[in-house]
Amino acid sequence: MEITLEQIKTLREKTGAGIMDCKKALMETNGDIEKAIEYLRKKGASVLEKHANRETKQGLIEAYIHAGGRVGAIVEINCETDFVARTDEFKQLAHDIAMQIAAMNPKVVSRDQLPEELVKKEFEIYKEQALAEGKPEDIAEKIAQGKLEKFFEEVCLLDQPFIKDQGKTIKDLIHEAAAKFGENIVIRRFARYYLGESLDR
Repeated sequence: MEITLEQIKTLREKTGAGIMDCKKALMETNGDIEKAIEYLRKKGASVLEKHANRETKQGLIEAYIHAGGRVGAIVEINCETDFVARTDEFKQLAHDIAMQIAAMNPKVVSRDQLPEELVKKEFEIYKEQALAEGKPEDIAEKIAQGKLEKFFEEVCLLDQPFIKDQGKTIKDLIHEAAAKFGENIVIRRFARYYLGESLDR
């Protein structure tokens, strides 16, 4: 089927992928925008996997200040080359992630940074709640796992829905950027500040 410029433009706006990648994704999915988005995300995931062991010593440190200076975030996001780090698209990615941190207050970058005992404790609490409501053991475990996923969405930056597009997570955003730039991209670390916040939290 023939792919129109309008379809390519729509897909580019939704994913940030290159023109040729968008055209190929649309051709592979018979012009279905949603399937094309999924196609590009999967491609991004495979690129990310392929590049996962490459060193990321370039990148940016980006800051975002919001609400009249009452809340702010600083993030280090790394890539492989200075060329990519200096592009407007990479700068926008770093800005979006800093804004996400300021708005959504994650505690860690990824779930593997959470202490194992904390995750186990959360799971047990959710399971006990379900059992107390009279749910059978196997159902209680499924409910607990579902609540644990919601917990990860709240506290892990990569699992959070992107504030500009709730249909994708920050991990999806990184996957798409990796596919677009052809480089490994890593959110290294971040800090968030809220005016008057206790230092011993």
